[in-house]
Amino acid sequence: MTTQQEKATRFRSLHQAPGVFVIANAWDGGSARILTGLGFRALATSSGACAATLGRIDGKVTRDEALTHARAIVASTDCPVSADLEKGFGDSPQAVAETIRLAAETTGLAGCSIEDASGDKDNPLFDFSLAVERVAAASEIARGLPFPFTLTARSENYLRGKPDLDDTIRRLQAFEKAGADVLFAPGLPDLAAIRAVCSAVSKPVNFMVGIRGKSFTVAELAAAGVRRISLATSLYRAAMTGLVAAAREVKDTGTFGFLDSAITTPEINKFLQG
Repeated sequence: MTTQQEKATRFRSLHQAPGVFVIANAWDGGSARILTGLGFRALATSSGACAATLGRIDGKVTRDEALTHARAIVASTDCPVSADLEKGFGDSPQAVAETIRLAAETTGLAGCSIEDASGDKDNPLFDFSLAVERVAAASEIARGLPFPFTLTARSENYLRGKPDLDDTIRRLQAFEKAGADVLFAPGLPDLAAIRAVCSAVSKPVNFMVGIRGKSFTVAELAAAGVRRISLATSLYRAAMTGLVAAAREVKDTGTFGFLDSAITTPEINKFLQG
């Protein structure tokens, strides 16, 4: 297996190379093996898909559960893996720093993301200064590691009912100064907003595919200045779409037509066996 140092270095180099790359979000060891076999060069976890594998909704997973989930995916692939660690499983900069330390030292991850969403419905985003302090604390831990752990900082305005492009850019610029390696504003509404974000910062920008009407082609995103494209829960949702359709057919009609288009076990095994 490839070492964590090698994976982390390769992951960092993907962000520094010309053009754009897609980071595919896996939800278990099997999906990680399949995505690796299909040729993706990097993988990520998805907090929403992680929660769903435990029968929960997004935001209802503990730090230990998230790290265990990440560890299983890392062990299943030679691709570098970045973890969606939500808000860092704590409000304080110290809590975020500890999450980064554990993620880097105990899982084999090549990077992770930290967001500024607070989890408080009345105040859905952390105050600007606290949000920046949290990224700075995460960055301090990442910079102290013996390998290039890639820290992504997320501004959640557009997912939390605050569609303010100016504040989003202000936060991302501050996160960049605080040491984030990649910048991310999920839910940007159009290509003009994406271009504005990309032109306002100097670090690589990640765009999240997965929202109907707010997802664009790889070529369009590359032209807008995006360096990395993540798929969030979209692949998991696509898989569950197939599950629900097949199960409904069996339950409602007593037929098994889904088998005609389903991937076969030998085909799956080719991916699992490498």
